[in-house]
Amino acid sequence: MTRAALVSRRYAEGMQTRRIVLGNTHVDSAEANKTDFDGPFQELITEAAWGHVWSRPGWSKRQRSIVTIALLAALGQDEELAMHVRATANTGATRDDICEALLHVAIYAGVPAANHAIRLAKQVFKEMEAVKAV
Repeated sequence: MTRAALVSRRYAEGMQTRRIVLGNTHVDSAEANKTDFDGPFQELITEAAWGHVWSRPGWSKRQRSIVTIALLAALGQDEELAMHVRATANTGATRDDICEALLHVAIYAGVPAANHAIRLAKQVFKEMEAVKAV
């Protein structure tokens, strides 16, 4: 298989997985706002993160979601963390799963990181509940 065919397959698989996890609204918005400047980055994350890692067999979307949330919390990546907490509506990760992941963050990455992530997750949950109520 040529590199072009491999990339195309991974990109397509990545885009499908990205839509499953993040939802069409989020992906459509990202695609509509893509420019020549960030287009190569969007292609990279679609192929690498979504096509290579998130599409691998062995772990469920729920498991990948939990690990991703813990890593983002530990790294203090608020915007990405909020996005992935919202994505739990699609991945099957529960609030209990997130709580357990953030307890691990507290022990292995520090209480301030976990405390901040818990505050952020609570805000995202509140926003998600408000959308459901409409």
